[in-house]
Amino acid sequence: MSGTNSRRCFGLPAEWVNGWLAAVGATVLDPETKLSWTSGPSPIAVLHHASNDPASAVSLAWPDRDRLEKMPLAQDYEGCATMERKVPAEVFAERVCVSRRHRDAWTLTSTLTDLAIENGKAAHAPFDPAGPGPIKWLHHRLLKVHSHIPDDPEGINISVTQALDGTSIPVGDNGLGFDISRLPDRAHEGGGNIMVNPVVEVLAFFGLALLPTRGDGVRKQERARQRGHGIGGRQEGVFVWPAWSHPLDLWGIDALLDAWHQTWRPHKEDKGFEWRTSHPDWDRLGIHAGWETIPYRRTANADSTRGFSSERIHLSRSHHQFRRSPD
Repeated sequence: MSGTNSRRCFGLPAEWVNGWLAAVGATVLDPETKLSWTSGPSPIAVLHHASNDPASAVSLAWPDRDRLEKMPLAQDYEGCATMERKVPAEVFAERVCVSRRHRDAWTLTSTLTDLAIENGKAAHAPFDPAGPGPIKWLHHRLLKVHSHIPDDPEGINISVTQALDGTSIPVGDNGLGFDISRLPDRAHEGGGNIMVNPVVEVLAFFGLALLPTRGDGVRKQERARQRGHGIGGRQEGVFVWPAWSHPLDLWGIDALLDAWHQTWRPHKEDKGFEWRTSHPDWDRLGIHAGWETIPYRRTANADSTRGFSSERIHLSRSHHQFRRSPD
């Protein structure tokens, strides 16, 4: 890309689910920003911008407190019924109708859906886990983590640059609840504090714009399904994501995800069927690596902690298989 400003973001490794979501979130905040990933064993994000340093472009597009407080996902919005963690389906439907033309209308449809109902309430997406204590819904956690970031232009630019470069200092906060690395080491005597990078957390929230939530189409079960989850015979709560070589804007990423998900195809076998994808399919799309989430394993039934680590998707030279039984 001759004449384009590019920045390698060592603070956004692809294998880190928050890092991947944050890199995608940068293209959502600034539609002129494009994203690619380095190759090699540990790909990192590369942001591209035609007329500005990518860190400066993201800083200029940074959301202020007023924008966050006026999001359709907020507890109170333009005279609609108040929303809390458990959202009646009719309350969700009202919000969707009222906010249809809002630039952040996706904050509703990437976290909740009334196409899957749980006891009369709209179902939550996998990337909308319940939080601990009083901060139980995603928008409150977003406001809380955003408050750690300076609100002046210079402070925002410094914070964003340090986060992209991987030199920022974490703060004590639970964040959005996606990142398993925020949790203290249970083997360490005395434990420790939960720590997050607030810039990465905010960017990761905006990355959800490309991950809408719907029902799964099974009337008797009615579970929420978020884009990128349950691909290739995996469980509905498992998310997969790729790294690609070509600089793409958010619309290019949107199209690429659809094409990549469709590379997994079912093949009949004696004991059911297998889902297969292949190197040629990935190569055709410019994808050189992929990962899937591994959820936090609770220590007790009452443990409300949530988080995701990752595992690389290893392809053989012929294909990769996932077996599912007939039932």
